[in-house]
Amino acid sequence: MASLLSLHCVASLKKSGSLIHFRSAALGVHMRHYSSKKTSSSSSSEYLHQSVVPSMHYQKSLPRLPIPKLEDTIRRYLAAQKPLLDDDQFRTTEKLAQDFQNGAGKQLHEELVAQDKNNKHTSYISAPWFDMYLSARDSVVLNFNPFMSFNPDPKIEYNDQLLRATNMVCSAVRFMKTLRAGLLEPEVFHLNPVKSDTDSFKNFIRWVPSSLSWYGAYMANAYPLDMSQYFRLFNSTRIPKRGRDELFTDEKARHLLVMRKGNMYVFDIIDRDGNLVKPAEIQSHLKYILSDSTPAPAFPLSILTSENRDVWAGLREKLIGAGNAEDLRVVDSALFCLCLDDESMRDHIHISHNMLHGNGCNRWYDKSFSLIVTKDGQAAINFEHSWGDGVAVLRFQNEVFKDTTEKPLVHPGSAAAAVDSASAVRRLQFKLNKELENGIQKAKENIDSAISKLTIDAMEFKRGGKEQLKKNKLSPDAIAQLAFQMGFLRQYGQTVATYESCSTAAFKHGRTETIRPATVHTKKCSHAFVQQPGKHSVAELRAMLDECSKYHGQLTKEAAMGQGFDRHLFAMRYLATSKGQALPSLYTDPAYAAINHNILSTSTLTSPAVSLGGFAPVVPDGFGVGYGVHDNWIGCNVSSYPARNVHEFLQCVHKSLEDIFTVLDGKPLS
Repeated sequence: MASLLSLHCVASLKKSGSLIHFRSAALGVHMRHYSSKKTSSSSSSEYLHQSVVPSMHYQKSLPRLPIPKLEDTIRRYLAAQKPLLDDDQFRTTEKLAQDFQNGAGKQLHEELVAQDKNNKHTSYISAPWFDMYLSARDSVVLNFNPFMSFNPDPKIEYNDQLLRATNMVCSAVRFMKTLRAGLLEPEVFHLNPVKSDTDSFKNFIRWVPSSLSWYGAYMANAYPLDMSQYFRLFNSTRIPKRGRDELFTDEKARHLLVMRKGNMYVFDIIDRDGNLVKPAEIQSHLKYILSDSTPAPAFPLSILTSENRDVWAGLREKLIGAGNAEDLRVVDSALFCLCLDDESMRDHIHISHNMLHGNGCNRWYDKSFSLIVTKDGQAAINFEHSWGDGVAVLRFQNEVFKDTTEKPLVHPGSAAAAVDSASAVRRLQFKLNKELENGIQKAKENIDSAISKLTIDAMEFKRGGKEQLKKNKLSPDAIAQLAFQMGFLRQYGQTVATYESCSTAAFKHGRTETIRPATVHTKKCSHAFVQQPGKHSVAELRAMLDECSKYHGQLTKEAAMGQGFDRHLFAMRYLATSKGQALPSLYTDPAYAAINHNILSTSTLTSPAVSLGGFAPVVPDGFGVGYGVHDNWIGCNVSSYPARNVHEFLQCVHKSLEDIFTVLDGKPLS
């Protein structure tokens, strides 16, 4: 399913007439446009900051996600199908699409609009999207959970495992407390920060009733974003159930779940008064866990979270039957999961494998997020995807990085508190019978088999990046996407279904929309560069780059405004299925299956806190392409299964970027 990769978050917003455009991707949030300036800094170590404007001030007045016109959806769908089909196939698909528009689709669209009118508190995509994630039965590992790794602390001595883990736990609690107190700066995109990201504007807008506040921000060219997913960040877990999982949150719990060597520990990080436990005590407890000589369990329970969801649901029932209900509740309600790994990282590829999947023994993949800290102080977040699209996770990651690097609460040479960690820290001990042990053994074999098939490779293109592309009036994202199209054509000789996710967080309960980067323009341009480089003048090649950039910009703008075609078609299909109707023939067309079999699943990410992000392919014969276009270089972190050669793909993408930049330098292709 193409929609599996809809992690994804806000990547960039631009003004376009009266429209805003966010480009985003599976993991992408481009934070430089966002307000990081805080209204007032709290002297208390309990909060990251104290926003003058309440965190949820804009939530009530956010605009609703529009349902596109049916004729626009069909037009956009056919435009996206054109480069993927031959003439005969296209004629068939065009006929089915027109029949749908005039028949079954018209009816479904009208019902969807009526349903939406009766549910003004949410968006038309919210419930179907939750359902799609929670009903999926595949393992969350590789299929859903992505990772984002932190940059190292610029102060080298703070990258010690114990120190960094302690500081990150403390900052995470401060974030949680700031959010729950309504003191976290609202997520706002400022088109004109000089006007709207100011104390005077905030002091004005705080008095505007929340039912009108969005309009006040809009008048100042600022766009508040949906924050409805944030409450699931903490004390939350996906619970396996047969047929459809459930999301569980218990905001009363005060403890942290810590994993090391497959052993699971808990201790309180919030005291009875709701305050952060003393950082020196947290450090002492983590030190105790790091020095615990308990051997790794022969049957690590956590591996079950990597299983097929129905299998895991059945085994969880048996775990409860064996007397483990209370300890499972402790795991599920923990603020989050901290994974302390005993391994040091060799390089970026090792980091990607470790943070994306690891060996399955030292992770509880169902937690809303896990903070992973390795022996050499490398840190990352691996997050479960059903509860949100990464917007909240990236905000959390940025704030934690900023807080731990600028205002760490423990330091090299800080003494851990002289407390009795042995009584404060509890190691969870689960009762396992033979059937559960067999289930754990089988889960271990399954995850070992799955991860043995995954290859990850990375590439850095150093000849240029965002600055040079913008000087040439080209969209950096469009050029990166074009390079993937050219690279795939060079390697495999074809144009295939491609997915880029775009956040619709500018709307109430918005999730994501798909940008379809494979277009008639990228196909024409790729063929010219790859297969006929001598046939075209530099000026002609340059004009094709402009055309690709312009069209990609239009698709991005439409997607950000909720004007793609993927979510609309998905919602109508979901509606037909939920009513037990036979699927209209548009959905049974092989071309519909093909465009949703996303061989190139792509996601962009640049943030001061994040070193790299990654995810597995969403289909067995696909690539999972994480990328970032930086000021003067372009980086890609790509995964594949045995059906594809990731090393060769990256060589082809590099060659494509070389060719593009050669043309930008006004030189002919050799």
